[in-house]
Amino acid sequence: MDGIATDVAVGVKRGSDELNLYSTSPNSVTANGNDGSKKLRVEDRMESPPSRVLHIRKLPSEVSETEVIALGLPFGKVTNILMLKGKNQAFLELGTEEAAVTMVNYYTAVTPQVRNVPVFIQFSNHKELKTDSALNQRAQAVLQAVSAVQDGGSPNSDTSALDSVLAQAPSPVLRIIIDNMFYPVTLDVLQQIFSKFGTVMKIITFTKNNQFQALLQFSEPVNAQQARLSLDGQNIYNSCCTLRIDFSKLVNLNVKYNNDKSRDYTRPELPAGDGQPTLDPAMAAALNKDSSLLGTPSGMVAPYSSGGGFQSSLSYSQGGGAMSPLSAAAAAAAAAGRVALSGHSGCSGVLLVSNLNEEMVTPQSLFTLFGVYGDAQRVKILYNKKDSALIQMSDGNQAQLAMSHLNGQKMNGKIIRVTLSKHQTVQLPREGLDDQGLTKDFTNSPLHRFKKPGSKNFQNIFPPSATLHLSNVPEDVTEEDLRLLFSNAGGTVKAFKFFQGHKMALLQMSTVEEAIQALMDLHNYDMGSNHHLKVSFSKSTI
Repeated sequence: MDGIATDVAVGVKRGSDELNLYSTSPNSVTANGNDGSKKLRVEDRMESPPSRVLHIRKLPSEVSETEVIALGLPFGKVTNILMLKGKNQAFLELGTEEAAVTMVNYYTAVTPQVRNVPVFIQFSNHKELKTDSALNQRAQAVLQAVSAVQDGGSPNSDTSALDSVLAQAPSPVLRIIIDNMFYPVTLDVLQQIFSKFGTVMKIITFTKNNQFQALLQFSEPVNAQQARLSLDGQNIYNSCCTLRIDFSKLVNLNVKYNNDKSRDYTRPELPAGDGQPTLDPAMAAALNKDSSLLGTPSGMVAPYSSGGGFQSSLSYSQGGGAMSPLSAAAAAAAAAGRVALSGHSGCSGVLLVSNLNEEMVTPQSLFTLFGVYGDAQRVKILYNKKDSALIQMSDGNQAQLAMSHLNGQKMNGKIIRVTLSKHQTVQLPREGLDDQGLTKDFTNSPLHRFKKPGSKNFQNIFPPSATLHLSNVPEDVTEEDLRLLFSNAGGTVKAFKFFQGHKMALLQMSTVEEAIQALMDLHNYDMGSNHHLKVSFSKSTI
């Protein structure tokens, strides 16, 4: 393995002729899971002594090597992996016992998840994993590529394992899907991550099937393959913004505009386009400063700075792409609730919303819509320009999230524009001054969705879609009742489905605009019997 870290090895369990698993204890363990006379037992986390080998159980059947490796990367170097796909288990070896102890302690407090499935991590009885040379090539290439990035180097193809895998790259264009997108992912963020593997020429972003997606073109197919092997299944930020990467059927992207949705880095002279504004300068400055993959989004502040050995494989420093440490406290905050502390954010939490329908807009409707993406504190419709409003979110992260999802959406018949405001707060009217109800303070509203750290609402943030998720439905309310209610909101209900034993439902309107209107009108609607309807956008279709 000349040219790449030689202390890394990967094994995929296929038989004892491929891999032997050794323990430094008197009993050696072979690849078939036997330790002489008895089978490998499921170790108990509390009883097993610390070891740099960790046993991971209850993995989803479709899990990839990259996703298992990603569990250990924030804690230090991953030196070996053994996949037991038939048993939904894996063994992961870290570089030091200290890193393994930190990882187990962290995942004791925060339940680890792979593809939204909780998994179990504990110390193994085995002190190290050893593999012979007959290894699965793809798994070998994955860990080598990830290791090279983690070490701050560039993946290369000096080994025969990598050569054989990289030779299969069918296209220089990757199709990227972002799962669990709790924070906005911009063109700049994507360009910074993927340029680690080669020259990024073009990027197009869009929403399809209620998911944020991107097409990204490298100069060479081999670079696309390297990026896919290393990044597929990894999180941009801890426990969220998961990359799902495959090859596109396209071999060349046709980019017409350079703006916040698409960019051709080889043609800076392209226009911004009429229907798609360029990135607001304030937003661009904020993103350049805070969101360039610093391990945690802007506003994520650690209670203490001693970060231990935490390091994110996707955490590039603001400088030139070198790794920057991620503190344990920030990682815990990111995984446990994505709690961003107001006042520490790198950008303002105030949004300017323009091109509103001034005949129909109210502070309450804006509070409800923007409340899908954060806790709106104050809303002010401008007195001299009633088609514009200022909305103060809890922090800059929530402001960016709302902007990324709502800019360009159609509301009350008009395409709204959402940008970051230069204002730091929204001022309330002076006492005794009647501002005609244009300003409202929602600071103490009981309707904030994200007040509670670790709330399930953090896991259900999706772009506006025609399909709405309804919850808190009373038992005596029928499908016909709900269809009628949402039809009266000014739209057509195309499909409906109850689930979770009648407590929840999916309801599809004919357009996204109708769904936005219905959400604004009917979220927190009193259904009687002390039931207030909860409405949010769904990623599902009926």
